[in-house]
Amino acid sequence: MRHRTISQFTPKSGLSHLSLALSLGLILSGPAHCLPVNHNPTLNAGGDATDGPAKPSAWSNSAKQGIGASYEAYDHLRYANTSKTGTVSKVWFSLAQGIVTETMYGRIDQAQIRELQLVITGPDYTAFEARDTISHVDYIDKDEAGRPLSPAYRLTNTDKAGRFVIIKDIFTDPDHQSLMMRVTIKPLKGPVTAYVLLDPSMANTSGNDQGVTSDKALSAFEGHVALSLMASTPFVKTNIGFTGVSDGISELDSTHNLTLEQDSTQGTAGNIVMLGQLPKISHETTIDFALGFGSNVKLAANEASATLKSGYKTVLNRFNGGHGYMGWEDYVNSLSELKSLIPYSEDNGKLLYASAITLKVQEDRTHAGAMIASLSNPWGDSVFTKQSSTGYKAVWPRDFYQVSMALAAVGDHETPVAAFRYLPTVQVTAHTIGNKGDGGWFLQKSHIDGTPEWVGVQLDQTAMPILLGWQLQKHGFITEAELKAAYKTSLKPAADFLSMGGTVDIGWNHTKIVPPYSQQERWEEQEGYSPSTTAAVISGLEAASDLAMRFDDKTGASLYSAKANEYSQKLEPRLYTTQGMVSGKPQSYYLRISKTQDANSPGVEAERNGQSPLASDLMMDAGFIELVRYGIRRADDPHITSSIAAIDNQSLSDDLRVRYDLTLDGHSYPGFRRYGHDGYGDTTQGQNYGSMSPDQRGRVWPIFTGERGHYELALAGLKSGGATKADIDHIRDTYVKAIEVFANEGLMIPEQVFDGIGSEGIHTYSLGKGTDSATPLAWSHAEYIKLLRSLRDRQIWDQNSVAFAHFAAQ
Repeated sequence: MRHRTISQFTPKSGLSHLSLALSLGLILSGPAHCLPVNHNPTLNAGGDATDGPAKPSAWSNSAKQGIGASYEAYDHLRYANTSKTGTVSKVWFSLAQGIVTETMYGRIDQAQIRELQLVITGPDYTAFEARDTISHVDYIDKDEAGRPLSPAYRLTNTDKAGRFVIIKDIFTDPDHQSLMMRVTIKPLKGPVTAYVLLDPSMANTSGNDQGVTSDKALSAFEGHVALSLMASTPFVKTNIGFTGVSDGISELDSTHNLTLEQDSTQGTAGNIVMLGQLPKISHETTIDFALGFGSNVKLAANEASATLKSGYKTVLNRFNGGHGYMGWEDYVNSLSELKSLIPYSEDNGKLLYASAITLKVQEDRTHAGAMIASLSNPWGDSVFTKQSSTGYKAVWPRDFYQVSMALAAVGDHETPVAAFRYLPTVQVTAHTIGNKGDGGWFLQKSHIDGTPEWVGVQLDQTAMPILLGWQLQKHGFITEAELKAAYKTSLKPAADFLSMGGTVDIGWNHTKIVPPYSQQERWEEQEGYSPSTTAAVISGLEAASDLAMRFDDKTGASLYSAKANEYSQKLEPRLYTTQGMVSGKPQSYYLRISKTQDANSPGVEAERNGQSPLASDLMMDAGFIELVRYGIRRADDPHITSSIAAIDNQSLSDDLRVRYDLTLDGHSYPGFRRYGHDGYGDTTQGQNYGSMSPDQRGRVWPIFTGERGHYELALAGLKSGGATKADIDHIRDTYVKAIEVFANEGLMIPEQVFDGIGSEGIHTYSLGKGTDSATPLAWSHAEYIKLLRSLRDRQIWDQNSVAFAHFAAQ
């Protein structure tokens, strides 16, 4: 079904955070966003799942070594079994600590397992992969320069005591609803016995699961979803039990043997774990596993069986492409701008290729264009979910815009268009579930089917869909006719809301919005006027005014232009303080946010993430750089340059400090926190996020290194003759290289990296490497790609040229 022809990848047209519920039910926020309980409640929460007689389980480590899914071709920009790749596989997986974690099936936001790992026993020891091995990850399919061509991974897990090595190849079957895992076990100090440990979390919760086992399969089910794990060799012994009570793990760990044998949960639902014993291994042995999914156990077993029957080589070839099959290599080869960006990387394009693949993986395969923020649950190994929780596996229009523009930057001619066509799904209208107020704005956070999850109003997320449509038409991705239709039905209502605001009445949210005062700024934590939000709003309105003129809406064109001018004229009075005291003496810089119209009397920011209220002038961020990014102010504007100087002050206290130059491998790399006094992160005492205590600390975000690189490019571009090769090389050596250093071995870019302040955490963080926040973060990968494209073009890739011409070109 996946055979290809030469013409099948010819472009059709053109050029080419969040959140989690913790054990006490705290609803927190996401890519860079966090609120205490009740500020971001889910609109429609379901009932609690029961753990039954078991103890509850948290999700797995969110510092992913890799993520994957099959490549599926569109059929008229939709996913269907009639596409050129045939049956649509709807299975995703992630890897952390050397094991498979959080495998999704059906929808990208629905996890079905917590973890899948091997346990190795010898005469006097029991070793768990995640606990007792040192893991390394690599890509199976790479080009001659080592650039990844597909998200098929090889994990090499070496026992810390030198007793064995486990090599695992992991990928999905693109023609079936299953995950394939080839396992090679190498005993180094005598025979071993291997067990496969499968921890289901069916229907995206830890409880309510039931299961059965046999020598052929380990199977679990809840409601209308089931899984079945099969191996190429029969299991010698199996057990299914309730976590922490009868799961066999404690016995296996203490006695190095499994005597418990139970083949069914016998009608009792709860939090279960399954074990399957494999034959004793005396020499290097390879065993294939397939984890199948379906609406019942029989169908899940059929999927797994079909994968094993196809065999490792065939399934891998179908996954990768080549050998007459259509797969990931075809997608990579279709990216018309990808190769041209390699010279602007510092690692010869490795992270570039991985980033393009990573972004495409994080798209749902039912709702084409629905791209999530991250295939992870931040601080997952301390997050308990009695209710189905999306974590970052949800749609934020802000992150969505960044990803769409990044894929456009590498020459993906289809996904950004599918994304643009998807956007009305998450726009508030009279038909939105629970809406009794005005429409036009875009939801804060949504399930991938458009169901509202969080319903706060963030004006930048309403501006960005306008900017996306404008950019896609400018670059030839969509026609003028399609943009005109979208303007009338979707973009004009958004521009009207940005101009006149409206009454919001949905779920918990009952308020009046008067732009550019936003109920939430881009970090979803504070209300007020914000430089970053205002930048997006002005740019969006300028784009809308341009569209209105082109589509004979003179009233709209006049309104949008007038509002953009008004917001720009009031920007500095509202947001540029001349009496900021962050350094202990009066200083001039842009505020992060203000609750008043007077920048010298901006008010006090509310308590968030366990951090005490603080005067607004003491809480700096670099969001003002977005004024340059969106074309609202020149890079050499004195208000901008004085704010850069304030942000770059590394002598501030660690609480208020934003910039950290991290010394890694003898080189210094610039890193930036979201803002001073940020508590969205692990604690300085080494515990995961969630305590809502003063020692929580937001760390350095790779995103901001990319944003600063864009600013430096804009500044260099103002020189006579524009940015020079020396300027480009400096940005590459400083900002591009920094992001590449921040990525992990699997080329996943984290949400946050450790800044060296306080404890290294329960996972022993390394300076400049990811914490247990979301990894990979789609926005991080998108910012990296866009920086490379901007360097190639010698101008900011996603800058709004009409806004720049109006406000910054003078």
